[in-house]
Amino acid sequence: MLRPVVVGLDGSSRSLAAAEWAAREALRRGLPLQVVQAWEGVTVPCDTERPELNGPRSLARRMLGDAADRLRETYPKLPLSTRHIAGAATEVLIAVGAEAELLVLGSRAVSGVGGFLAGSVAQMVVGHVAGPVVLVRAHETLEDEHLADTEGRPSTHTPYRDVVVGVDPRHACEEVLSFAFESAALRATPLRVVHTWRLPYVQAAAAARAHRAVAASSARSLAAVVAPWREKFPTVEVRELVLEARPSQALQVAARDAGLLVVGRRIRSGRLGTHTGSVAHAAMHHAGCPVAVVAHE
Repeated sequence: MLRPVVVGLDGSSRSLAAAEWAAREALRRGLPLQVVQAWEGVTVPCDTERPELNGPRSLARRMLGDAADRLRETYPKLPLSTRHIAGAATEVLIAVGAEAELLVLGSRAVSGVGGFLAGSVAQMVVGHVAGPVVLVRAHETLEDEHLADTEGRPSTHTPYRDVVVGVDPRHACEEVLSFAFESAALRATPLRVVHTWRLPYVQAAAAARAHRAVAASSARSLAAVVAPWREKFPTVEVRELVLEARPSQALQVAARDAGLLVVGRRIRSGRLGTHTGSVAHAAMHHAGCPVAVVAHE
């Protein structure tokens, strides 16, 4: 049985944009879409003498149905189902995320910055779901996934924007590279693989020599990690970027005109907190395109 692409819906503009993005991604992957709504309000028995108490829940169900109808109308070939689940949003999303091929969430836009702010629910979910989680900013559209046309206007008929992925060859990152290469292949777009390094303190006389040595070593390490994936995805054009910079800063710059940014999150069992890591945390808060956070050992 195919695992679905699952999207959380709360009626906000960001969750509606996430639902649209999730529908397109489900079609690209040939997977069904499941739209999930968590209900944290009060529920009373249907035979109560005050049925109006269930009004808010009925309104929420109606909103879920209306959103699903719009998606079916826009994407008639997409298998789509809905779930209205009683429970705290964080708990519900973590539970459905465990059953999903991919979980998609909306994320609040940061006014005047161009990136987005991951709220407490999104951060908690990202830190506890073992599969890929994609955060989509409010007002993200199909045109945003594509390059502008020759006159600089938004278009849906131009090629997809590049996929960008951050990689640290010192750690296992098969899940991260697999998701990034697959995403680029589905979009028939180039993949930018970014690896950063920093030069430790050395004497000034040895700085130039050390700089060249570390840069060359970093390039070799990245090439070795990427090589098997080049063979597995021969149609994907790969651009390896080895930069002397902090990872969070380099990825933010590299993804400025990208259609999707992919970052890893190391699984740290038994620790308190949201378990996102500094690079993923920065990407979630500052990237201007959808961000996929992929857990790995």
